[in-house]
Amino acid sequence: MKSRDVALGGVLAALAVVCLLLGGMIGIGTFAGPMLASLLLIPLLERLPASGCIGWYAVVAVLGLLLCPDRESAMTFAFLGWYPIGKQRLDRLRPLPRFLAKLAIFHVAVAAAYTVLIFLLQLDALVRELKESGPVWLIVLLLLGNLAFFLYDLVLARLQKYWRLRFGK
Repeated sequence: MKSRDVALGGVLAALAVVCLLLGGMIGIGTFAGPMLASLLLIPLLERLPASGCIGWYAVVAVLGLLLCPDRESAMTFAFLGWYPIGKQRLDRLRPLPRFLAKLAIFHVAVAAAYTVLIFLLQLDALVRELKESGPVWLIVLLLLGNLAFFLYDLVLARLQKYWRLRFGK
């Protein structure tokens, strides 16, 4: 690994933590911040081995959990921030198994993140918000989350393709 790759990883890690911090300032930023932070993995995926990218993700996840006041945003990154690394393997599957695998990954990650937030961290404000929303609104939010995840997957694929065309691999 070259020193410039390490420096790039450090700068992108700092920028990813800033994305997580700023995500908590805007309502939709709770989910947009982690998405933007994980998109910063694209240059690293082209320059570093998978182990380096996993290390980067782990560092950003830990820093996000320690520094980010919006626990929901930090937990979303902690459970889904690795997705650009795993996407390369998922994209080798045939269309239907790939779709079902991505859907399962999203639902398991969301369920695990909110289980930790509610039962382990005991965020009372989140519990109240979920109770006040009602089951129909929660289903609508989950469906919108699915849509956002698949749009994110599409953006990720296009940005990776653009990065390869522009900067080569």
